[in-house]
Amino acid sequence: MNVLDLDQLRTFLAIAEIGSFTAAADVVHKTQSAVSMQMRRLEERVGRPIFTRDGRQSRLTEDGRRLLEYARRMIRLNDETLAAFSDPGLTGSIRLGLPDDYADRLLPTVLAGFSRINPMIEIAVECQPTRTVHAMIREGELDLGIITHGEAGDIRGDLIRREPLYWVSARDHCTHELDPVPLALGPDSCCWRSQAVRALDGVGRRFRIAYTSGHAMALSGAVLAGLAVSVLPESAIRMNMRILGPRDGFPDLAAAEIALIRADHAKHSIHDALATHIATSLGNLGAATNPLPIAAE
Repeated sequence: MNVLDLDQLRTFLAIAEIGSFTAAADVVHKTQSAVSMQMRRLEERVGRPIFTRDGRQSRLTEDGRRLLEYARRMIRLNDETLAAFSDPGLTGSIRLGLPDDYADRLLPTVLAGFSRINPMIEIAVECQPTRTVHAMIREGELDLGIITHGEAGDIRGDLIRREPLYWVSARDHCTHELDPVPLALGPDSCCWRSQAVRALDGVGRRFRIAYTSGHAMALSGAVLAGLAVSVLPESAIRMNMRILGPRDGFPDLAAAEIALIRADHAKHSIHDALATHIATSLGNLGAATNPLPIAAE
């Protein structure tokens, strides 16, 4: 009987998330040759090619994209199973803060899985911008926080996910063709806003700030209504959104980085359990859109 190797699947997920064999090798603490060998063995095990190669470039095949979701589910179930038997008696309450950029997909997936494993732990969630989450952590008003890496001054936290940051518009509208293009962005303190403005200035693309909000739901609403173009991380993109790129006049953006921070007092086993679960589950969280081709060395 063929049995899939979870270590190979973890490496496969790292490549899919990061987009590079070389970078994934660093994450899984293996050499690049070992990563390549694992992927060859995984292809042999499933009996289908999961990468198609063109010179030094590799892309996920259709079977590779199918395998992606199965791999995520297998790793998640494995981790949940081990966690369920590691400390079944955990009880208490945890205060978690995060921006609503991430809440839409994190809450129903990651936290639901944690609650199934630890039904006696109560989680109170506070949706606030990164800087507010950081301040509340510092003041002891929250136990754990999920933030945009680097946005809250010197606070960095533990990096738990890196994903593409995309320009998006409504799929059924041509708002991105307007001149100047209307934008829906976060407030001046938002690092994604600063990056978006610099990128458009760099290519000489005319724009105007049509909507400003610190809440992702409001920005997404403006996009889906065909009123503006915005920037969103991969996991926040919705099915009716169109991803824009250089061919549309929108330059590539640097990846969005998500970090986990914790208050000085949050040192109990329940805090460790949630922090570990978030780091594992968020790292394996899939995209809301169809998987995009990835480049790999």
